[in-house]
Amino acid sequence: MAIRIGAGPMVVASHNEGKVREIIDLVRPFGIEVKSAGELGLPEPEETGTTFEANAILKAKAAADASGLVALADDSGLAVDALGGAPGIYSARWAGTSKDFSLAMRKVEDALSEKGATATEQRRAHFVAALALASPDGEVETFTGQVDGTLVWPPRGNRGFGYDPVFLPDGHSRTFGEMSAEEKHGWRPGAAQALSHRARAFKLLAERLFGAR
Repeated sequence: MAIRIGAGPMVVASHNEGKVREIIDLVRPFGIEVKSAGELGLPEPEETGTTFEANAILKAKAAADASGLVALADDSGLAVDALGGAPGIYSARWAGTSKDFSLAMRKVEDALSEKGATATEQRRAHFVAALALASPDGEVETFTGQVDGTLVWPPRGNRGFGYDPVFLPDGHSRTFGEMSAEEKHGWRPGAAQALSHRARAFKLLAERLFGAR
């Protein structure tokens, strides 16, 4: 049985403004009131999981327990084939304590350069997002989305957040950093496809909870 979102707000269990903004954009068509963990003063749990899904569950359950509300958490990152899947679940940590993703993108590029990965086919990468929806009674459901592409250098565009300016999704000529939020998501209720990893995961969630297609 699917978790039911009641009359109260749903908590987005994140202090990352970019993630919160994207999730609010995706939820908006369903008329759900949203509060972020930051707005409610909820602490950030330590991410001790070894997979995106495990960390998403950990964050969603912590927010649901602390708030008494249904909570939606995201754990996502960039996985680069030539780097053995790194930075992966450590994508945010590569940005350091200051969350400087220009530094993180440079680290990825330097690591690729050390491996001589200059050709397009050597620069394959994937954005992965795991969404976990948790209720205060302990129920949890998870949904995972992935988008494949290649990494470009130098970064292109100042939209989006994180590694978006270096990620060129397959079949497109612009990076996520050059796309509007609507283009990057590529999905609204009634649309057949979703583009971003987060939108693909949310499409699965919407189908499960709201019967949206």
